[in-house]
Amino acid sequence: MTGTPHPTCRHCGTSLEMTLVDLGLSPLANSYVDPARADTPDPVYPLHARVCTRCWLVQVEDAVPAEEIFSTDYAYFSSFSDSWLAHCREYVDQMVGRFDLGSDDLVIEIASNDGYLLQYFVEKGMPVLGIEPSGNVAAAAQEKGVRTLVDYFGERLARKLAKIEKPPALIASANVLAHVPDINDFVAGIATLLTGDAVYTVEFPHLLNLIKSVQFDTIYHEHYSYLSLLAVEKIFAKAGLRVFDVEELTTHGGSLRVFACLEGASHTDGPGLAKVRADEAAAQFDRPEGYMNFTGQVEAVRDGLLAFLHEATARGDTIAAYGAAAKGNTLLNYAGIGPELISYCVDRNPAKQNTLLPGSHIPVHGVEALRERPPDYVLILPWNIRDEVTGQLADLKTHGTRFATAVPEVRIS
Repeated sequence: MTGTPHPTCRHCGTSLEMTLVDLGLSPLANSYVDPARADTPDPVYPLHARVCTRCWLVQVEDAVPAEEIFSTDYAYFSSFSDSWLAHCREYVDQMVGRFDLGSDDLVIEIASNDGYLLQYFVEKGMPVLGIEPSGNVAAAAQEKGVRTLVDYFGERLARKLAKIEKPPALIASANVLAHVPDINDFVAGIATLLTGDAVYTVEFPHLLNLIKSVQFDTIYHEHYSYLSLLAVEKIFAKAGLRVFDVEELTTHGGSLRVFACLEGASHTDGPGLAKVRADEAAAQFDRPEGYMNFTGQVEAVRDGLLAFLHEATARGDTIAAYGAAAKGNTLLNYAGIGPELISYCVDRNPAKQNTLLPGSHIPVHGVEALRERPPDYVLILPWNIRDEVTGQLADLKTHGTRFATAVPEVRIS
């Protein structure tokens, strides 16, 4: 009797026989629930991260069509994080200076969301084009003066744009490469649009930090791939792209900004490239040993959080969550946490308020709910912006409220 065949790698087609971690069945992380549907079970899908032992791309299966995830009413708006906006403004200043960009240079961003990044190029009088599949966030970008095309990016669209747009000097994408099911088609589209010494910059959470800091909650269905420089260089090279520099960033728990160009472009290698290559080699990312033993670490995080929550509720303490973030939904559903342990969640995004979190069905309110009924603890689900959140909620400390995060271990302040 033969077992179920393994899925195959989305880049190289190799059978995926090695597991990084299996998080079981989980709902879509950004599919917030109408309270009228509170009694209806949410659809759930396998959430199993596997490792390709040929190209070393870590990935989850295409359990859900992209159209079901990035729908017309996609709930994630990039502009609700102040620290992220500051990061974007700094990026624009840096790119303009480094590559001597001016008012004649077109900048294209793929997955431009609500114009959070391109708005700063517009401020400098530069032509921009955003490409964004979700109509509601694209409309928000248009209102900011960011020219936006509602479509999915790939080689088909790139060929079309190459005929009607001037060649871009810079193509940017932040936290999108992990979100595309057909990563080869996406990267081929980049290669199609680049000419001469034009540059592509791409930011993504670094797999090295996911493993080192047990950031398993960044695994969800929207994130099809979990990226290392090693895997990205292989994928890019197949499309005729060359990585020439890498910057290490603090965003999203530790990210990489990779700079790429056409194979024959004149850019010389920057110092960050060798450094990150060496870090990944030391972590054994080119062999199975680099990916083993992760499941046990994930289980320890889950068990530590559950112990904290059960002890607090046994004392009669109240616990609220901050941030209806996708990573929080992965954590809550994997640990089986619901309203009996966390009374409610708050979020600054009106699109998420007055809903229920997927799976856990914890109600979501505006941030003012914390001040109306100050809880004993606030569990900050987007741990990557812990300092920003505690700063915004500093007044709650006078009521005795304490702040907690769960990854890579329970930390209370």
